[in-house]
Amino acid sequence: MPGEVVAIYIASKAEELPHSVERVRVLPGHGLDGDRYAKGIGTFSGHKGQRDVSLIEAEAIEAFEHESGVSLTSAEIRRNVVTSGVRLNDLVGKEFNVGKIRMRGLRLCEPCTHLVRLTHPATLRGLVHRGGLYAAILNEGEIAVGDSIDGFGDSP
Repeated sequence: MPGEVVAIYIASKAEELPHSVERVRVLPGHGLDGDRYAKGIGTFSGHKGQRDVSLIEAEAIEAFEHESGVSLTSAEIRRNVVTSGVRLNDLVGKEFNVGKIRMRGLRLCEPCTHLVRLTHPATLRGLVHRGGLYAAILNEGEIAVGDSIDGFGDSP
């Protein structure tokens, strides 16, 4: 059964709280149109490693809240795409579809001290190994809330 996009967030500047959008254009090698990383001005834009898009499971956010007692909005978690029904950790090194967009899972998006500084100290431990996934965008187009996430497979 495929997963689903339940929310999409972009922020036009570093450290700005991301805002929700229903759909967004995606740009291979850059990111989500209008987002700080697509503009090359995100907090980590100058660091090594591609970060076209970051995804996180809604289930991970809920588990963090339940275990820590800390309530954070999906925007405060600062990932671009919130998913449901898919294990993102399993997609490292694999290609998958988000609607009509092909992506490749690159590496886990572990919590960092920057996220702690902007949110709550509990995020550092509470989101370890469930802080999401960085992915490369492989074709241009658009993703939208409600898009299915499927077509999992090994990279060619």
